[in-house]
Amino acid sequence: MAFNVKRRGKITYYSTGDAPVLSALVTEEQPDGDLKIHFSGLTGGYSAANVLGLDSVTFMDPDVEIPLVFRCWEKWLQEAGICDSIAQVDFIEIHAFGCQPKSPHPLVDPEGYAKEQARLYEAYRRAYGTFFRENCPDNGVPARFTVHVVDVPDKAASYEFYGTALFQKALQK
Repeated sequence: MAFNVKRRGKITYYSTGDAPVLSALVTEEQPDGDLKIHFSGLTGGYSAANVLGLDSVTFMDPDVEIPLVFRCWEKWLQEAGICDSIAQVDFIEIHAFGCQPKSPHPLVDPEGYAKEQARLYEAYRRAYGTFFRENCPDNGVPARFTVHVVDVPDKAASYEFYGTALFQKALQK
C-alpha cells in the first residue's frame, strides 16, 4: 500500500485511495523536528485483517486484537518512512472504545452476559499491559481513556483504538 501524502505547513496527512475520507496517520512537526503522530482508529477485527492482509478475522478476542492494532500502526509508520518499529515512538495517549459482548444476549442469559463482559475486560487489561511490557520495554505507558459502547462498525471487534505518539528524533541515534 502506498500512501497519498499531503503536506500543509507543519502537518502531513497519510491517506489511501483516490478520494480519502480519513487519514491513516497525521503528523505534526514540532519546533525541534520531532513528530507528533496521530494514529487513525482501527480494530483488531476486520480493520487489522484488511491492513495486514490476514486470511482470517479475529472475533471478540482482545488478546489477539490488541497486538494486531499495534502491528497495523507499526506497518503504517514503516510505509510512511517515519521509523522501523513501534518501539521507536512514545505513546502519549490511547483512546479505547470497548464493545459490549455480542453473545450471549443480556435478556436471555444475563449471567452469561456478565461473565463474558468480565472476560473481555480482563483480556483487554492483560493484552494492553502485555503489549507495552513485551514490545516497548524502555518506553513509558500512555495515558488511556476507555469508553464502553454497545458496538463499533467492525462487527467482529471487541475494541477500537486511536492514539497519539511522539517520534523523538534525538532518541534515534
